Amino acid sequence: MALQVADMTQTAHHGRIGPNAIIRVAESLLESHGQDAVTQLFHSAGLEHYLAAMPTEMVDERDVVALQHALRSQLGIPAARLVAHDAGLRTGDYLLARRIPRPAQTLLSILPSALAYRTLIKAIRSNSWTFIGTGVFDAKPAYPPQLLITDSLICRGATATAPLCDYYAGTFERLFRRLVHPDAVVTEVACHANGAPRCVFEIRWKDHATR
Repeated sequence: MALQVADMTQTAHHGRIGPNAIIRVAESLLESHGQDAVTQLFHSAGLEHYLAAMPTEMVDERDVVALQHALRSQLGIPAARLVAHDAGLRTGDYLLARRIPRPAQTLLSILPSALAYRTLIKAIRSNSWTFIGTGVFDAKPAYPPQLLITDSLICRGATATAPLCDYYAGTFERLFRRLVHPDAVVTEVACHANGAPRCVFEIRWKDHATR
């Protein structure tokens, strides 16, 4: 099954990604910390022009890197991770509502999980240019499947003792829970910010052999 994303091509856009990484962070921070926090964040990141109007087209990946750095500086890593994860969940909701065709979602939801997750991984791989910019995406489909990102935008240039790519983890988790198994849990088991060569997201769920 070919799972296509509406209104997108497969042409590489190096250095640019979809605007969700900006928009959903603003939404999540607004809900959890209020408008003043959003205003402060975008000014700190040098992205105050987005306060007048959120982007509707692909954005420079450097904007996403700057926003994540500013978010961690403003809130501290634990709180920033919560906001980023929630922003990822919101991105997954957007993709399900606006980008992934309903017939494809219906088919995935009724397939055995062993087939559904492999199909979803293929779709994620073919559309990875929309969210990794100049990073590199790869996957290991054997259970438990792993999604791998080299040079992740979310943790690029950062050093920490905890994994930082919660935005990606939240997005992947929403998609796997809705399209593969309702108990799917995504865990970032390796992160470049912790010294790993790439960021690794592992997905597990109970009774994976049967559903």
